[in-house]
Amino acid sequence: MRMKMIKYIACLILCSVLVGGVAVAQPGPVSPRVEVQTTVDAILNQLRTLPADSTQRRQTISDLIREQFDFELMSQGALGRSWQSANTEQRRKFIELFTGLLEETYLGRIQSYTNEKISYGEEEIRQNRAVVETVIHTASVEIPISYKLFLQNNDWQVYDVIIEKVSLIRNYRSSYATILRRKGMDGLLEEMKEKLDSLHQRADVAQKDAA
Repeated sequence: MRMKMIKYIACLILCSVLVGGVAVAQPGPVSPRVEVQTTVDAILNQLRTLPADSTQRRQTISDLIREQFDFELMSQGALGRSWQSANTEQRRKFIELFTGLLEETYLGRIQSYTNEKISYGEEEIRQNRAVVETVIHTASVEIPISYKLFLQNNDWQVYDVIIEKVSLIRNYRSSYATILRRKGMDGLLEEMKEKLDSLHQRADVAQKDAA
């Protein structure tokens, strides 16, 4: 009788462990290819279905980009070594301005191909980093766009976009390095603000023309 009771208790313990294991099991991350395709398709859908002067379109696209892109990591890449010497407030301002500039740059490129076909190639994963290849097919040329992603908190985040073999982050880093040597961090932030204000003004004019 005692042996049966021991077996019964052991069985209950085993069952509780197994059930508990199922309950706490965490799903794996969505593949980087799926992450990129879902975001790009959603952005293109907004561009195709909502009018150009729609405030909702602008906000929705901005939300989609900010959800998929790791702008803090991209900011560190764009500043390079200067990130370490920047103070907390300078970093905050840089991330804010750089996020706006990248949004405008990326949107400016992709909305030019709103009505073109986009194909998604294979994904290449190496530990916590991945590259997803895409191609925009126009009537006359094929334009490659690669997305580099980093896995954090079980989620793939974009940290660089390579358009026609040109890295957005490296391109910005090269430009910013020249300004930093001449004007320092505060001078760079001032120029970034002026550039972003100019891009916003152009976008406002384009929206009014499309209305």
